[in-house]
Amino acid sequence: MSDAPEAVSELPPYDGIRLADIRLVKSAADAEAAQAALLAADAIGFDTESKPTFVKGESSDGPHLIQFADDRQAWLFQVGDNFPHLAAVKAILESDMTLKIGFGLSDDIKRVRAKLGIEPLKVVDLGVVLRVPGQKNDLGAKSAVAKYFGQTLAKSKKISTTNWAAPRLNEKQILYAADDAQVALRVYRHWIGIGNVLPPIKPPKRPKTSKPAG
Repeated sequence: MSDAPEAVSELPPYDGIRLADIRLVKSAADAEAAQAALLAADAIGFDTESKPTFVKGESSDGPHLIQFADDRQAWLFQVGDNFPHLAAVKAILESDMTLKIGFGLSDDIKRVRAKLGIEPLKVVDLGVVLRVPGQKNDLGAKSAVAKYFGQTLAKSKKISTTNWAAPRLNEKQILYAADDAQVALRVYRHWIGIGNVLPPIKPPKRPKTSKPAG
């Protein structure tokens, strides 16, 4: 199947997660419940969102939202200046028992490392894993959904560039963010289900540190 935009747009829409199955983590009890559910899974979907920058030279101070999903539900952690659920997110991302599945995760990993001091383990970037031999670019979530499910994943730039640092997220933001995490897990389940095997998982690349002079 062609991944050309015109071919993808003619496919039926992807049926994403329901709003009723998304949990906004507000309290310590919410965070504990999310941690328990996610670490009980062999694999979970993972993604982050950051407030966009529009000024040249301005750098993002994201992530402002961290999303996880299992096969049935998604949990959204809003990351502010005072992030009370750091311990839960750290436990989830640094678990060496649960795979973290996503698309294009290199920036997400850099940001959680820089902002939160978290070193994610067992990360699977499907964009790299599903790349067609000889193809330079990684496979995106939209192309993967078209290829494996024969459906169109809505990826609205209008929503993706909204203010993810806002204290109150709207319904469209919540659905967009949750789908970003769970769609990766669904593609992974399908890909494994048709007989594929993951290659060995390499640890995320750490930034090089300069040697002290002397």
